[in-house]
Amino acid sequence: MQPDPADERNVLGGPLQPCGTEPLTGFYRDGSCTSGPEDLGSHTVCAVVSADFLQMQRDLGNDLSTPRPEYGFPGLKPGDRWCVVAVRWLQAYQAGAAAGVVLAATNARALEIVPIEALRQHAVDVPDDISGLE
Repeated sequence: MQPDPADERNVLGGPLQPCGTEPLTGFYRDGSCTSGPEDLGSHTVCAVVSADFLQMQRDLGNDLSTPRPEYGFPGLKPGDRWCVVAVRWLQAYQAGAAAGVVLAATNARALEIVPIEALRQHAVDVPDDISGLE
């Protein structure tokens, strides 16, 4: 059963905010980094992907740039927001290729894997955060 985003908390302790709708992100493709028992990868970090991050993910065998229409995946380009697997974000962080993070849209469950200090170091403040998604 899909969790209700209204019941999810972000890493700052507040309600989980939407991450992205263009392209539509989230394990459940609901635009937010909600996570439930089916989400074994913990797609909980709302990242603003960069070219370096995408290249590193490709090098690790996690190609996020190539469209995969059979999975409803459009392929990402730098600047897109995407709910990424927490351990993949941590790997990129440790390699110096971390993507920016939208803290208000990053699920508190990410803290089981990624230290808050690492997320804060890469926090991006996007003005008009939610209205900018329309």
